[in-house]
Amino acid sequence: MDANAAKLLGAGLAAIGMGIAALGVGNVFAAFLEGALRNPGAADGQQGRLFIGFAGAELLGLLAFVTMIILVFVA
Repeated sequence: MDANAAKLLGAGLAAIGMGIAALGVGNVFAAFLEGALRNPGAADGQQGRLFIGFAGAELLGLLAFVTMIILVFVA
């Protein structure tokens, strides 16, 4: 396998990481919505944790994106 093919293969795997991060963000919001509908009184107290989970999942997606861009254009 030549270097260009390996570079593009790594970029493709990083793109899969972005898709998995999107699934993580969906799971975070789905779990919050389910919990808020079951116990609406506790929803306000959990909103901070919702945004922390969203930020963590989104950070992983951004890291995968940056890795993909570095592999395609820099390496």
